[in-house]
Amino acid sequence: MALTASVKEELSRLDVKKVSERKAEVSALLRFAGGLHIISGRIVIEAEVDLAATARRLRAAIAEVYGHQSEIIVVSGGGLRRGSRYVVRVVVDGESLARQTGLLDSRGRPVRGLPPVVVNGSAADAEAVWRGAFLAHGSLTEPGRSSALEITCPGPEAALALVGSARRLGLAAKAREVRGVDRVVIRDGDTIAALLTRMGAHDALMVWEERRMRKEVRATANRLANFDDANLRRSAQAAVAAGARVERALHILGDDVPDHLKYAGELRVAHKNASLDELGRLADPPMTKDAIAGRIRRLLAMADKRAVELGVPGTEANVTPEMLDE
Repeated sequence: MALTASVKEELSRLDVKKVSERKAEVSALLRFAGGLHIISGRIVIEAEVDLAATARRLRAAIAEVYGHQSEIIVVSGGGLRRGSRYVVRVVVDGESLARQTGLLDSRGRPVRGLPPVVVNGSAADAEAVWRGAFLAHGSLTEPGRSSALEITCPGPEAALALVGSARRLGLAAKAREVRGVDRVVIRDGDTIAALLTRMGAHDALMVWEERRMRKEVRATANRLANFDDANLRRSAQAAVAAGARVERALHILGDDVPDHLKYAGELRVAHKNASLDELGRLADPPMTKDAIAGRIRRLLAMADKRAVELGVPGTEANVTPEMLDE
């Protein structure tokens, strides 16, 4: 589950300024990770998450957006669960927060899906809903035939609301019940990549895409097993595809790109068939392959983020099937 943890860690650090987006994220997080309890005649809200960073993010949002105080309780792992879990609990004014976040409707009845204000929100609010749902109960598996981005849902209504949020972003997701548990699943690789970008997990996307491309090229190499130069074909295809993405990134960013990232990108474009080691040796002064790879990764992430803001195709738009099939 290393990919899942890296996505959640990155999303927990994402800086979100707009109040409506923070409200949508908190509503989704509480809906998918939390529950309402009656203790001594008053409503208490609890949300259990995987990471301490996620718990701190939720606690800060509850205080800054809604003005309520909460506490974080650490639950040690045991039995089938490995590692600690973190419970964010709101005891004082729990009912007030439940109404504000849409866990209760105006008549005090529990809302089974997501509140209308969130469901009918902007595209940015839909992104925040998915971010909150993933932080609550999301998982991302390794790319390949069985790759999937999956959200475990508290009920069918919440699952359908999440599918609707994906539809607002132009993405296809499916709700299904597996062994009595409602889930929303995305299996298409391009859709997974697009959703990671929309949620804000750019670094994790780069790792996932690199592994995905490696597996795709490996599968192609297996189909072309009679060729002695399978390894050369694989690295050449990956290099050409990376060069095409970098070209698109430089076009999207224009002059608004740091010089060191621009230099690394221009090296990749000028030497499309070179390995990362070779690119590092071509640099002036020379760099390690990890340094050159890191700069290219940041350049692509920056460009994809800018593309989302501008509403234009991202760096993947320059990668054609022919580049991987040649």
